[in-house]
Amino acid sequence: MKNDNMKNQYRINEQIRVREVRIVGDGGSTVVPIRQALDMAHDQGVDLVEISPNANPPVCRLIDYSKFLYQQKKRQKEMKAKQVKVEVKEIRFGPQTDEHDYQFKLKHAKEFLEEGNKVRAYVFFRGRSILFKEQGEVLLLRFANDLEDYGKVESMPSLEGKKMFLYLAPKKAGVAKKSQQVRDRERLRVGDDESGMASEAEAKEAARQEAEQVPSNGGLFANAKISADALKKLTESED
Repeated sequence: MKNDNMKNQYRINEQIRVREVRIVGDGGSTVVPIRQALDMAHDQGVDLVEISPNANPPVCRLIDYSKFLYQQKKRQKEMKAKQVKVEVKEIRFGPQTDEHDYQFKLKHAKEFLEEGNKVRAYVFFRGRSILFKEQGEVLLLRFANDLEDYGKVESMPSLEGKKMFLYLAPKKAGVAKKSQQVRDRERLRVGDDESGMASEAEAKEAARQEAEQVPSNGGLFANAKISADALKKLTESED
């Protein structure tokens, strides 16, 4: 059915009933009478395909019609593949969601936004829990703040019936912009790592120096080394 619709989308050869047409190709374009254009197509063993009927004069190509339809179908397929399909993923909270559940859902929301999907987070108020709507709003605002590196707020928390919604859209592809708070935490972490590495290096150096020193009363290795030194001195004195 799709192929039939595409075939009917273009006029070819004698179906093109105009006085003149513009023929385009690799070598440029030229305006010729329709009769001459049909003769050119016949001589080349191809079809005269009208690709832009609303132009003045209409634009045509000299090409095999089956090949033309194949090219069009391939182009449409490539364009469709490039289109990003955005889905809306839902994250549901209760007005008194515990920290573990919150972190679990926050992790999933980050994944959804990184994949290019939108996130619709909402707090569901059951029965008398509607009295805690301010608590639900605070929860959603915290949620938005924790996701500021991954998504942008499309609409602030709003109550609709028994649900309070928050909509987030993914940020543009690329490295997410880090907040000042995150950058400060990373800087502190790097500083701790560097100081830790320095302390570790100092400890290794101290251990190396200690290993090179032979204790006066220390174990078999110390006694063996002292004995070897004494034997060497004794031999030198005899010489």
